[in-house]
Amino acid sequence: MADKRDYYEVLGVNKNASADEIKRAYRKMAKKYHPDVNKSADAEEKFKEVNEAYEVLSDPDKKAAYDRYGHAAFEQGAGGAGGFGGFNAGGFEDFDFGDIFGSFFGGGGGRASSRRNNGPQQGEDRFVQLEIDFMDAIKGKKAEIQINYDEQCTHCMGTGAASSSDVTNCSRCGGTGTIRTQQRSPFGTFVNETTCPDCNGTGKKITKACPNCHGKGYINKTITVELNIPAGINTHQQLRVAGKGYRGKNGGPNGDLYVEIYVRPHKHFVRHNDDIQIEVPVSSVDATLGCEVDVPTVYGDVTMKIPAGTQSGAVMRLKGKGVKHLRGDGYGDQYVKINVQIPKKLTRKEKELYEQLRKVGKSGSIFDSFKNAFKN
Repeated sequence: MADKRDYYEVLGVNKNASADEIKRAYRKMAKKYHPDVNKSADAEEKFKEVNEAYEVLSDPDKKAAYDRYGHAAFEQGAGGAGGFGGFNAGGFEDFDFGDIFGSFFGGGGGRASSRRNNGPQQGEDRFVQLEIDFMDAIKGKKAEIQINYDEQCTHCMGTGAASSSDVTNCSRCGGTGTIRTQQRSPFGTFVNETTCPDCNGTGKKITKACPNCHGKGYINKTITVELNIPAGINTHQQLRVAGKGYRGKNGGPNGDLYVEIYVRPHKHFVRHNDDIQIEVPVSSVDATLGCEVDVPTVYGDVTMKIPAGTQSGAVMRLKGKGVKHLRGDGYGDQYVKINVQIPKKLTRKEKELYEQLRKVGKSGSIFDSFKNAFKN
């Protein structure tokens, strides 16, 4: 027995530790070395060592014998050991795993968390995608989509039985929906739960099937769903259609249908949140002298004044000509970026006029002004 570690050292407590302190230390070490959590090569051996230490130190008689004789108290035929014999993991067998592993897996643990819910359960939600034009997202529209779904039978309300008296508890599982079996192992007794094969986990047996759905509890249909797409909707936003998701269980209602919107891009307009951006070309003459242009917006053309001397890249705002706010009143704005176009080809007359314009310049060319700035 010389190779055995001291039990108090194994649990990390001193000899004066109380029963509660020993129990807390055991739980801590059991969590640390349990093979389902700790994947190191020696985890299982240390886990057994922890349980052996706790099995002795949690029992007042065994603890007293250990304090007096050490490990020799549990050797076969040891006097004063009181016939304790070898380690049998009795303390571990009676321990509640829910206590140990509840903190690992979100609480609950134990046997209660493994019970099945065989009452009515709502079905899962369903997601589909719908692609729409840019202008339909701006102005809104009605759209139709076809879906195939399982509608709850209106005759039996999803039970699958001809009447309420035709539903009884499953005799094999007693209405729980599960079959429990016990299995002993070196680590203790484990309880396994499996779905009842007779009722498929519902806990119910139908003696007479519904004549409308033939016992299924639902009727498969292909239907057309009408969607009201609101003005201002954007890509990745969703529309909800209640009750058109996947079917429920045990007479529970269907889940919901969510339609995710994808907006096709526009050739000229670019949307940023609720604002619209567009780039318009302007001649160098119009930018220099100023002019008025009819700017396209998502609601039609709007006349906009371009001041004299407008530079290429300048941005002007058309208030309220953006996207309608999806939540609340009001609209975004439209931002117009000016792109001054320099002609690549000139007629003879245009070239003469540009030459005259260069000669009448009061302070020389723009480049001359740039160079003079360096000299000064």
